[in-house]
Amino acid sequence: MSWGFEDGKVYNRRADIHAKFGGQQQGGIITPAQHPLIIIITGEEGLTHGYHDRTRGDGVFEYFGEGQIGDMALQRGNLAIASHSAEGKSLLLFRKADEGLRFVGEMVYEKHHLEKAPDREGNQRSAIVFELRSLTAVVEKTEDAATARTQGTLDELRTLARAAATGSQMPATAMVRNVYQRSQDVRNYVLARAGGSCEGCKAPAPFTRKDGSPYLEPHHIRRLSDGGPDDPSFVIALCPNCHRRVHAGADGHSYNSSLADRMVAIEPH
Repeated sequence: MSWGFEDGKVYNRRADIHAKFGGQQQGGIITPAQHPLIIIITGEEGLTHGYHDRTRGDGVFEYFGEGQIGDMALQRGNLAIASHSAEGKSLLLFRKADEGLRFVGEMVYEKHHLEKAPDREGNQRSAIVFELRSLTAVVEKTEDAATARTQGTLDELRTLARAAATGSQMPATAMVRNVYQRSQDVRNYVLARAGGSCEGCKAPAPFTRKDGSPYLEPHHIRRLSDGGPDDPSFVIALCPNCHRRVHAGADGHSYNSSLADRMVAIEPH
């Protein structure tokens, strides 16, 4: 469940989205001003405006950006999608249904590409197509990956993590790293930075993993959902107790705020 929305459940756009979060009343991209949240809506009627959203065989959901006439530009709602992770905002996908909007799940932006497609008037234009991954898939795959890098110094791991946060390429490689690899780079560095102790309560990790590494969990302090690439300045390594305190504790919000203050010293910008 993300932001109170349950996977597969149908919601009313006006009562369940705009009444709670605000944002644009029309269009397929909603960017509430007072909440770290981006909502995108897909549906079959988009075909009449030159949008052809689809799911690829590798699980990537390709979502066409906004702009009905002429070339699409990376601005407004389109820019909000591309920068949601760097801004610490959740990206929620809904699909139009006869009875309302069905919640598909939380997504993570990986990259985007341009392709030729007709606009609302039938003229060919350059369309922005966002390549999105399910946040659940990113978290699960990252958890299943190697828990920590043994190669490289802490500075080298930091360099990889910061490159993941910006989506930039490492100079030494021509490979474009996908969202799974970038998420793992951030995770690897944060766990190595912690040195085996919770960065919240300072206690040693409660147990070791099967590979002998200390068990800690990365937490994204700028949003309550976890996973996906982010700036390591906003990701903290917590013991399971502190992590659940943030998500389920009566003081979870204030504790998360205190962790954000602490990160200024742990990982200066």
